[in-house]
Amino acid sequence: MTESQNTAFLAVDGGGTRCRVAAEVRGVVHSVETGAANVSTDFEGGVRQIAAGLSELAAGLDTSVAELVRWPAFIGLAGVTGDSVADRLRVALDMPNARIEDDRPAAVRGALGSSDGLIAHCGTGSFLAVQINGDIRLAGGWGPILGDEASAQWVGRRALSEVLNAVDQIQAKSSLTQEFSKQFGGVAGIVEFAGQAAPGAFGALAPQVTAAAADGDHVARQVMQAGADYIGGMAKRLGWKAELTLCLTGGIGPHYAGYLPADMQAALRPAQGEPLIGALALAKEGAHEHC
Repeated sequence: MTESQNTAFLAVDGGGTRCRVAAEVRGVVHSVETGAANVSTDFEGGVRQIAAGLSELAAGLDTSVAELVRWPAFIGLAGVTGDSVADRLRVALDMPNARIEDDRPAAVRGALGSSDGLIAHCGTGSFLAVQINGDIRLAGGWGPILGDEASAQWVGRRALSEVLNAVDQIQAKSSLTQEFSKQFGGVAGIVEFAGQAAPGAFGALAPQVTAAAADGDHVARQVMQAGADYIGGMAKRLGWKAELTLCLTGGIGPHYAGYLPADMQAALRPAQGEPLIGALALAKEGAHEHC
């Protein structure tokens, strides 16, 4: 199957949890999903996941990968920290004309479309972005060591820290601290886990925290409030105002809604679409710019 630039577009959205590869052909979206693709923490692994997705997608569309990679494309991946990584990825995928950036612009465009607003994206990692008149200003997204506040991995890590604070008797015990202490076999188990856990492993603890917070656990609520305070403060530093839409995206993002200030809660709107749809929109824009 051969398609022209005007009818077929390719997009990739990859992060620390999964990679999704999609093609829009004559207005119909076809997509597949593979494993994690963070090209900063595991470049070769990320390339393998994208390549696997391209192969599966090509087979489903009855075309070849060689044909597929010629289509106008936007690739948004966690770990693309600059042109050098993007250029290396272009060569590895044999996609010389693809627009390659980190995964944030696709998430913004998917959530807001062309509308003004701000998103706080909190998945395995996190970032905030404001879009005004089509211009996007980003903050955060620099990984678990230097950032990713309010992300799922941050929530899991912070909750375990509070377990240790309870051991030190500077935090009152709660059902959550006791549950995690039992789950990991006490202090030694927590410290051992933390010393070798990947961000996704910390993030896997977040659902227990959000569930405990919903049940009124005071430690869990402290953790969630700290995350919401970060979102609120960073949003205002980016220039958010009450008349602007606010979207909470990512796996844990929506859980912060009830912890935000009243003016922010009033501005909350559901995302228009997912990052993959944003990546496809950016692929189309890139194709039209070069027409």
